[in-house]
Amino acid sequence: MKTIKTFGKTLPLAALLSATAFAGAEAHVSFLDKEASQESTILATLQVPHGCDGKATTEVRVKLPEGFVFAKPQPKAGWELEVIKGDYQKTYDNHGDKVTTGAVEIRWKNGNLSDDFYDTFVIQGKVSGVEAGTSLAFPVTQMCGDAVTAWDQVAKDGGDPHGMKSPAPLLKVVAGDSHGHDHDMAGMDMAGMGMTGMGAAAPAGETVKAGDLEISGGFAKAMLPGQPVGGGFFTVKNSGQTDDRLLSVTSPVSGEVQIHAMETKDNVMRMRQLKDGVAIAAGETVKLEPGNLHLMFQKVKTPFKQGDTVPVTLIFEKAGKVDLVLQVLSAQGK
Repeated sequence: MKTIKTFGKTLPLAALLSATAFAGAEAHVSFLDKEASQESTILATLQVPHGCDGKATTEVRVKLPEGFVFAKPQPKAGWELEVIKGDYQKTYDNHGDKVTTGAVEIRWKNGNLSDDFYDTFVIQGKVSGVEAGTSLAFPVTQMCGDAVTAWDQVAKDGGDPHGMKSPAPLLKVVAGDSHGHDHDMAGMDMAGMGMTGMGAAAPAGETVKAGDLEISGGFAKAMLPGQPVGGGFFTVKNSGQTDDRLLSVTSPVSGEVQIHAMETKDNVMRMRQLKDGVAIAAGETVKLEPGNLHLMFQKVKTPFKQGDTVPVTLIFEKAGKVDLVLQVLSAQGK
């Protein structure tokens, strides 16, 4: 039987074809789930089934339509992330706050997705103020070095897009059900279902001391069902006279924990991994907080729910290993 080798594993061709059959059903960029309920918060999952004429995909840009708001992209290991912000055409309610601006384009950059494989790119967002039966178009630009493929054709007046060469991915909005899917995990308080494996770490929310370091205010954000990426935050105060550095972080509930930095300039938010860690200068306080430095939990085994706890081990250059427990708050965080 013919086999294909990938990442050190050898798979029978039949098994490989079976595992990727859903990706090959369409040759163009499309959504995994093509419908979303009105006023629901969803994970919009784009499938990129191939490169550009055999070339590897190095960048994926997605323009977000009006009516898909409060968007947050899922980071991908090995890719840089940019979020372009702009004005909405309408005002949207976000748990009592009136919001008129937000993400209008998402860019995953400087990656390397071989033409031999497919991958998915995920954006969390809310479908709001859109009539049932409407199809929201998400124009996508797929870049493969010098080659560019634009998936941006939209049928007029709700026409059939199947005859188009480069149709934009569509998300059909359907009538909302009585259960209501707009949630930030609030109301799903699972207190008492804290995750195991916390070792001898201090209880969630308590201050932990290690040498001259004081770690406090630890929390994580609740995640949507099926979401494999989460964020974590805390504050480190160095009361000593010697610099230290947070080198890395591990957690038994996550396949990998990365340290990320976010910065916004000219309405463009960029996120990057800090592979060398974070400096904790003598006499200084460093905050890991939303919109700034933060932990990024990758390949989360079970999505964090409000009321859960998340155990982490912080590895410092001089203070060594420090166990900490993060309290899971709502998706809105602090």
